Amino acid sequence: MAVILHSPKPAGLSTLNREQAWSLYLSVRFQSESICQSLATEDYVIQSMDDVSPPKWHLAHTSWFFENFLLMPFLRGYPLFHPRFGYLFNSYYESVGEFYPRRQRGFLSRPTVEEIYDYRTHVNHFIARLIQTADDAQWQELAFLLTLGMHHEHQHQELLLTDIKHIFATNPLRPAYQPPRLPAADRPESALEWLHFPAGVRQIGHHGPGFAFDNESPRHEVHLGAYRLGSRLVTNGEYLEFMEDGGYAKPQHWLSDGWRTVRERAWRAPLYWEHSGGRWWQMTLSGMRRLVESEPVCHISYYEADAYARWAGKRLPTEAEWESAAMDLPVAGNLMDSGILHPTPAPETTIAPTQFFGDVWEWTCSPYVPYPGYRPAQGALGEYNGKFMCNQMVLRGGSCVTPATHIRPSYRNFFPPDTRWQFTGLRLAEDA
Repeated sequence: MAVILHSPKPAGLSTLNREQAWSLYLSVRFQSESICQSLATEDYVIQSMDDVSPPKWHLAHTSWFFENFLLMPFLRGYPLFHPRFGYLFNSYYESVGEFYPRRQRGFLSRPTVEEIYDYRTHVNHFIARLIQTADDAQWQELAFLLTLGMHHEHQHQELLLTDIKHIFATNPLRPAYQPPRLPAADRPESALEWLHFPAGVRQIGHHGPGFAFDNESPRHEVHLGAYRLGSRLVTNGEYLEFMEDGGYAKPQHWLSDGWRTVRERAWRAPLYWEHSGGRWWQMTLSGMRRLVESEPVCHISYYEADAYARWAGKRLPTEAEWESAAMDLPVAGNLMDSGILHPTPAPETTIAPTQFFGDVWEWTCSPYVPYPGYRPAQGALGEYNGKFMCNQMVLRGGSCVTPATHIRPSYRNFFPPDTRWQFTGLRLAEDA
């Protein structure tokens, strides 16, 4: 059974003493290993498609991140665990050096899972030494890099769960990652209300003392026309109506590139949906279960979200509209820490905003581009976000596999528009 921890938020490490920093670091590292606790050794090696990485690769890459960006530059005499691990477990940092092709990560039977865990122990040991021995003059920079590394590992914790689901879904045995945490019975969908937001100038982007990635800044003004957002996410039942109305067969609902993708890949339903015995079923991290119509629709691409919105006579929100609506809401919802690891129905009362955080990442109609005045960081860390600002769409709000300590209103996720293996869904918008 998976163990989901509730770890403190890795922000503002410069205000912590070194013992607190070490404890926080270790809790994040243990979280990743706890996610893999229920895996068999064979599960660690599978790569079910190019976008999926084997679980053991995630465990190694997050260790490489700390090794490459903290231990090698700052700890004199640091002994590399293995001279070729930098090549195997660098993800995409061109300025660091060559890296093993992403699509071939599943070819690697070696290093073994045991060696990967030894690698993690090795890195942890020397991070402890670095925290203990670093000069006070270095602590500010080290605190930032430790914080970045922990948030980077939070991202891979989400990817671990997302990839494990895809790995298990491609197995004809349909294994379960964990026992069901939700009742199988359906309940009526909550009424969809409309939340009104007046026109005006708003500020979006990160501000305040907490951690944020560079792509969330600088804070800047945007002018928004009056708009309305759905009070909850679009449900499986509502999406079924789109399907039953021939949504996947009518090109008028689709962007040109989306329509081409639908035909080339023969999409007829969201990823992980199957029709059997006259009913729809859905693969989950708890195995196959009957589709629950009141749950948020999940594992749809931007193209599908946009087509549904057009069919419904609405549109997707912009990321500025979404953030303006969410910035004063509590960051709470069905996130990874709940242990459910599956989208849940909206509360029965939906007059107030619901499901802005957790359940599913919400596609927006905003392309992933830099904010006005954005400058990527110098050096290899400048590759973290900036170089992907092309051909991707922004998603907001986190999902049921996002660590609660990792999400905030200004967080900008991004994926290509055909992405479906992520926990992605939608909220409707319209001009007021």
